[in-house]
Amino acid sequence: MDDVRKVRAGRRTVRLNRPDKILFPASGDGNGRADGGREYTKADLFDYYRSVAPFMLPHLRGRPLMLERHPDGLEGPRFMQKDTPDHYPDWITRAEVAKRGGTVTHIVCDDTATLLFLADQACLTLHRWLSRTGRVEHPDRLVFDLDPAKDDFGAVRVAALLLGELLDQVGLPSALMTTGSRGLHVVVPLNGHHDFDDVRAFAKDVAETLAAARPEALTTAVRKEERGDRLYLDVQRNAYAQTAVAPFSVRSAPGAPVAVPLAWEQLDAPATHARRWNIEDAVEQARTDPWAGVPRSGRALGPARRKLRALRD
Repeated sequence: MDDVRKVRAGRRTVRLNRPDKILFPASGDGNGRADGGREYTKADLFDYYRSVAPFMLPHLRGRPLMLERHPDGLEGPRFMQKDTPDHYPDWITRAEVAKRGGTVTHIVCDDTATLLFLADQACLTLHRWLSRTGRVEHPDRLVFDLDPAKDDFGAVRVAALLLGELLDQVGLPSALMTTGSRGLHVVVPLNGHHDFDDVRAFAKDVAETLAAARPEALTTAVRKEERGDRLYLDVQRNAYAQTAVAPFSVRSAPGAPVAVPLAWEQLDAPATHARRWNIEDAVEQARTDPWAGVPRSGRALGPARRKLRALRD
C-alpha cells in the first residue's frame, strides 16, 4: 500500500500518511463483538470518519475539543491534546478560551476536512465541550454518565430507564448514547441560558433524588471506595472546561468500539451493550437517526427544577 493517500473533502485536499499503520492490534476476543478481534489500521479509522462525518459534524461544530491521540496505536503512548499546535493548517477553526492563569486555543471541528486531518494525526477520540464558542460558560447539553462498578450492562440499562423516567416526570426530553466502554450517557438538550454551576447543581439534585430512591443499586459517591458494587451517577462533566466523548467517536480500546447514539427503544434489545458498535457498523446505526425524536431546541431548567423539588417534597 502507498505511504500517502490524498482525499478531497469539500474545498480541501487532505493527506493520509502511512495508511497501513496498525492502530488497533487484533485483540483476540473481539471485545464482546463477533468480529473476532481483528486489527484496524489508520486507513480504517480515516475511512470511518469520512463516512460518518455527515452524522457526526452536527455534534462537533462550534465546540472546543480535547483530542485523544495515539500516534503509535493502542500499544504506544496516549496524548490528551487541548492546545492546537502551530503547525496545524490555518484553515482549521480555533477557539481561544480562558483557563486559570491564561488561555487555551482548542481545535473546533467544523468540517469534514478537519475531521480527516485529525484522523491522520491518529486522533482516535474527540471529546467535546458541552458549550459552544461565543458562549463557553453556558452549556447547551447536560450529561449524566452511568458508570457501573463492574462490566455489567444490565445495571446500566436499569439505571438509564429509571433516569429517563425521572427526567420525563420533570419535563426534560433526553437522549441515550453508548460510551463505547462500559456505560451510557444520558444527554439532555438545554437552551443555553444557564451557567455551568447552575446546570451541575441541577444534575446533582436529579442524581441524588434517583440514588435516594434506589440506594442499594445507585450512588453519587465520588470516591470509588464508597460506591461498593453500586452504579455511579456521575455528573462531574457538567463543569467549565470539562468534556464528554462526542457522538460517533471511536474509543481507544481493542476492537475500535464507537460511542453511538441510541433510540430509547433500542435499550431493551438483547444485543445492545456499551461496545455493541464499532467502526465497521456504527455508520449503519447513524443512518437510522436514533435521536430523531429529541427536540432540536433545548429546555430551560426552571420548570424542571420546580417539578423535581415537588417530587422530593
